Amino acid sequence: MRMLLRCFVGSEAAGAGSESGDETREKKAVRRVRSATARLRSLSLDDLSRTLASSGLHAFTLAELRSATRNFSSSHFIGEGGFGPVYKGFLDERLRPGELPPQHVAVKYLDADGPQGHREWLAEVVYLGMLSHPHLVKLIGYGCQDEQRMLVYEYMARGSLEHHLFKNLLSSLPWCTRLKIAVGAAKGLAFLHEAETPVIYRDFKASNILLDADYTAKLSDFGLAKEGPQGDDTHVTTRVMGTHGYAAPEYILTGHLTAKSDVYSFGVVLLELLTGRRSVDRRRRGREQNLVDWARPYLRHPERLHRVMDPSLDGQYSGKAAHKAAMVAYHCLHSVPKARPTMRDVVDALEPLLTMCADVPAGPFVYTVPADDGKAGEEAAKTTARKKCLASAVHAEGELPAGDRRYASSVAGRKSSSPMQSRDRGA
Repeated sequence: MRMLLRCFVGSEAAGAGSESGDETREKKAVRRVRSATARLRSLSLDDLSRTLASSGLHAFTLAELRSATRNFSSSHFIGEGGFGPVYKGFLDERLRPGELPPQHVAVKYLDADGPQGHREWLAEVVYLGMLSHPHLVKLIGYGCQDEQRMLVYEYMARGSLEHHLFKNLLSSLPWCTRLKIAVGAAKGLAFLHEAETPVIYRDFKASNILLDADYTAKLSDFGLAKEGPQGDDTHVTTRVMGTHGYAAPEYILTGHLTAKSDVYSFGVVLLELLTGRRSVDRRRRGREQNLVDWARPYLRHPERLHRVMDPSLDGQYSGKAAHKAAMVAYHCLHSVPKARPTMRDVVDALEPLLTMCADVPAGPFVYTVPADDGKAGEEAAKTTARKKCLASAVHAEGELPAGDRRYASSVAGRKSSSPMQSRDRGA
């Protein structure tokens, strides 16, 4: 824990507090710690230290992480985000005998020239050190040596939701898998909002939803997370930070952050799962560049919903479940924050849809003739990719919704009276 203290207050302050025995200097060091982290959490330093100590986080040296990643070899590189490059590593039994089981890990290495820095690293350690949930990625440990900052996570074998939706041309996520991911991500957000000290995630997007081998969704990257309003406060006022296309409009305009800001972002991601389109796509024409503007008018009309559903699903989804999921997205994207549901409401609305997977129509049987060599398989893959690209180019025009109904009644399926953003780092 001394290593973590040194990272909070700087090596000089930590050394003064731990080595001199001067009570005055120790108090100054503690005050400095509290000042540096007051905006990140409400716990005192002692409470924080006890919480992190009981969480089982491991403090890794740079040498240990170099060994785990083969000196951060390019062959172990698995991606890069705002924090910096990410490498796959392996912690063998010799690294921490009796402390850690052998396992694959993902190691984030802070890019000193990137948009994130020590504050985001600290937020990640604080929040994931204190919080544990099946739908939050597990932080195994951290590294803090001189100016180096590293984070060590459980390895998520399936990568990010963004990769599966937008970068994998040769296969498409099945409908039931999309619902499973949506429910898991919603449960993760609901847990954060309902914590003893509520947490607003603030950067909910497809690239921050990681998937394990069973496609269980887990939220990652807590660098922009913020404590929610306390007591009689209705919001937190902060700099506008997040990702264009996902951030709630009222947050962008006013800097007022609430849990309903996360709800809006969830609505955008749910829309991406339904349509297979990015939240913002400058390659498209006119209104279609912004996913919410283009798709939201269709969400309340079951007979027109197919116009915005992902063509790569090829119709293999439950129409009833799709309509209910679309209504959840519609209400999450409401322009008035108070009219949006809570994340617990969202979980309660989406989870029953998993039982409707049996309603998914069976697709056509396709027999593939065995090839004498690999050329036929290669041609088939290219054909599939071409078909998906052509299908995703279909455009549709929409109408503005006539009005809104209460969230619960819409999700429950009552009949309607009408016919059936690149990372922005600061302000």
